[in-house]
Amino acid sequence: MIKKLIPDRIFENFGQITPEYLIGNGIEALLLDIDNTLVTYDDEEPTEAVIKWLEGMKKAGIKISFVSNNSSLARVEKFNKKLGFFAVSRAKKPLPYGFGRALDNMGVKAENAASIGDQIFTDVWAARNIGAHAFLVPPIKDKTTLFFKVKRLLEKPLIKKYRELEKTGKIHTEKQGEDK
Repeated sequence: MIKKLIPDRIFENFGQITPEYLIGNGIEALLLDIDNTLVTYDDEEPTEAVIKWLEGMKKAGIKISFVSNNSSLARVEKFNKKLGFFAVSRAKKPLPYGFGRALDNMGVKAENAASIGDQIFTDVWAARNIGAHAFLVPPIKDKTTLFFKVKRLLEKPLIKKYRELEKTGKIHTEKQGEDK
């Protein structure tokens, strides 16, 4: 069970993830969380940095879908309006529903896709449930509700475990022939 909650990589932010890294690791598509991963909950539209990063991915041939647990279809549609990528709201992560829809739409196998998100119990776990790569970024601006405080507290031992595996070389920063 714990293995399903350990990300493949933790990045400082989404901008650290490059097309070269993805292509070098056999990744053809991204399953992107929006809130607190790409922008804050307060940002209704993508920032210039997000747009530039997405354009670089698209130019490199990386397919993109937004997969959000946000219950507001209007929120996801407004964010995606200028971008025009396939998007799923109410994705029910960690269940495979939203990721499965996005992969089907992009015509990509799960093992050739990566999820990028800020939550272990939704984004990482959902990626693991479908067999995709799981990349974690810290939340941009975390909510301070009791629910989120508890969730972040429960994530700490899993991040610590990731760091221990990283130090021992059991988690690789580049694609290698060994299991992660």
